[in-house]
Amino acid sequence: MKKIYTLLLLLALSTTFGTAQNKDTKKADDLYKGLRYTDAAEAYQKLLKKGKGGLYVYEQLGSSYFYINDTRKAETYYKRVVKSKKVNAETVYNYAQSLKANGKFSDYNIAMKQFAARAPNDSRSIEFMKNPNYVPKLMEEQPRFSATNMKDINTEYSEFGGITMGKDFYFSSARNTTRRTYGWNEEPYLDIYKAEHVGGTVKNAEVLKNKEINTKYHEGNVAITADGKRMYFDRNDYYKGKYGKSEEGVNQINLYYADWVAGEWKDVHSVSFNSNNYSTGHPALSPDNNTLYFVSDMPGGKGASDIYKVSVSKEGTLGTPQRLSDSINTEGKEMFPFIDSNGDLYFSSTGHMGLGGLDVFYAPAQGNEFGEPKNMGLGINSSDDDFAFIYNPNTQEGYLSSNRAGGKGSDDIYTTKQLEPLCEVKMIVQVVHEYTKTPIAGARVDMYDKFGNKLSTKTTGEDGKVSLLAECEKEHEVQAVATNFESNAIDVEMASNVTLNKTITLRPIEELIVDDKVVLNPIYFPLDKSNITPKAAFELDKLVALMKKYPNLIIKAESHTDNRSSEEYNMELSQKRAQSTVQYIISKGIDTSRISGIGFGESRPVVACGTNCTEAQHQKNRRSEFTILKR
Repeated sequence: MKKIYTLLLLLALSTTFGTAQNKDTKKADDLYKGLRYTDAAEAYQKLLKKGKGGLYVYEQLGSSYFYINDTRKAETYYKRVVKSKKVNAETVYNYAQSLKANGKFSDYNIAMKQFAARAPNDSRSIEFMKNPNYVPKLMEEQPRFSATNMKDINTEYSEFGGITMGKDFYFSSARNTTRRTYGWNEEPYLDIYKAEHVGGTVKNAEVLKNKEINTKYHEGNVAITADGKRMYFDRNDYYKGKYGKSEEGVNQINLYYADWVAGEWKDVHSVSFNSNNYSTGHPALSPDNNTLYFVSDMPGGKGASDIYKVSVSKEGTLGTPQRLSDSINTEGKEMFPFIDSNGDLYFSSTGHMGLGGLDVFYAPAQGNEFGEPKNMGLGINSSDDDFAFIYNPNTQEGYLSSNRAGGKGSDDIYTTKQLEPLCEVKMIVQVVHEYTKTPIAGARVDMYDKFGNKLSTKTTGEDGKVSLLAECEKEHEVQAVATNFESNAIDVEMASNVTLNKTITLRPIEELIVDDKVVLNPIYFPLDKSNITPKAAFELDKLVALMKKYPNLIIKAESHTDNRSSEEYNMELSQKRAQSTVQYIISKGIDTSRISGIGFGESRPVVACGTNCTEAQHQKNRRSEFTILKR
């Protein structure tokens, strides 16, 4: 986040290039270790001006700027050190993230491959190498959400992390300029504010005038129980007048809770697993309030920060923290968890594959665990930091915090509205030869919804496969078309949270010819209509492909109706259907001399059911057939 601490895990990286310069760099290093990165950057710059630079100083400068999200300057200084054989892999990763945030995707790929070579077992390396071109693919997708700046709440300073409790809206802000500034970014310390929902907008923000909650240090993220009786929040390790420090002299972020008593928040308590030596923060509650989620860099974690959960008893006591699985947590930073009313998890991460900085991810509930995280794409995510996403699946609206371009301040709060389905299922479709089962490369695979709207088109590779994403719990049709093969289609219902593997078999196109007929699947017309439906077009395209392969074929299209309406009307209707069929085939590039059409009305029924026909029998009778006049 551009001008705000992340309320967690802002400890200095261990540097790569030794301690020979410690005497010269002591002042700058002390500022860096104290998380005063703006001041540290100035001190390191002074060393450069005095000719006391070197790889160590350049790396420290790169990291100082990286932590205050000045990615352009971070890139400049990291670039001087990443080619060294001694460089730390994490420095290379930070360099790659800076390049990505700066829109240099080609250079980002090169840097990530360098990182992967240095840390091949890192989950971030593994995921990147599986799909190194994921950024352009994400950029091509349609935004799933809109994001609108909350101008009535935001200022030139940092605002983030909005939640709603009844008519109240809680968030954090650094707008109080009467307070001293924080060395991290030279903004005032954060306080918790409360605004109100008025006429569809949020306004009238005021700081919580409660010295038990808002101290002279940072207060940040808030989670409130459904009954409104308990609030969890994070702040600097400052409790009962004592300012805690780690063995390295760093003041951590800790979790606290307060109870709603006589119209205000009182009785602040530190949670049982807080420590002077690691941070805990970013609280979130499960829908039943029986589980508290939070973020920590406590010992035993996987990355720079991990998401944990802890049980909450009926009496409000907390159990033993449990780290979420490695499918959620990476070697990077996982932060700002939120659980919606369906039990689904949203969180921000620098470790999963994103567009730049912190990206928001979605992981559906699966029993007591969560499914594979999905990047929420454009709209929610940008090349900057996007975090503290709150979502109501019933209204499909929520809140997002971001320092993206075009905002009012350094970090702003946005309202969000869902535009596209959030739950998607991955489907792997392989197109193969029906008899030899060998894959067919270059086949076109189209996916349609149940209304006949085309959703996506892809082309199979050498393995005959494509990967498709479709909305959960919906019916879809998937069609496969390949040169010299008869097209085929399958119906698929996309079950939630399950990757599907489907196969479409194609026969050689010559097998459409049976004796003197071209045998297609039945081409049915809507009752009393002569228009070509999408399903009819799919079948007629097979005939077009056959006629293009065999240019001597001459075809007669024969159309038939059911026996509803008069014989005269049905004869006229069938002739219109025959002509519609002929015109469609001609429109696909077939010469008019090779295709003709005739209507037979109701005179040649497939099912002679008289006046007792079922709807299915009527449908069979209104059809088209294709006779070969010349080969």
